Amino acid sequence: MNADEVVSFLQSKGVKPTANRILVVKALHKEGRPMCLSDMERVMPMMDKSSIFRVLTLFQQSDVVHTFEDGRGMLNYELCHHQGTCNHADGHFHFYCENCQRSFCLDHTHVPDLRLPDGFSAHSVSLVIKGTCAECAKKHHTD
Repeated sequence: MNADEVVSFLQSKGVKPTANRILVVKALHKEGRPMCLSDMERVMPMMDKSSIFRVLTLFQQSDVVHTFEDGRGMLNYELCHHQGTCNHADGHFHFYCENCQRSFCLDHTHVPDLRLPDGFSAHSVSLVIKGTCAECAKKHHTD
């Protein structure tokens, strides 16, 4: 994603494209996987934690990112490529690798329609599978 594409993406979400916001989108796009705040700090050493957190908080409120808790109590962020307002209840699975401690978005594995009891309404759906990712499994078999 080049700078012009990032600017267009942010504008389509109603977010003013500032230098820090552009850097955060580029980092999330480059990594191509959900990342927690400490992951973001690691790949963006030029930006302090509080600045990254402020940008991610704005992005969450503006549907620039989706968030999910990875089962360790860590909030993970992934870019939302839906046009306009997103239906966060239309969820998909996520995978947390217990070996490398990375999270993965399983876009094509959708959470089945869940029927809630009368009076209940969901605002988001998240399902995290924990185990070993393909890369770690491959390393384990070659050791």
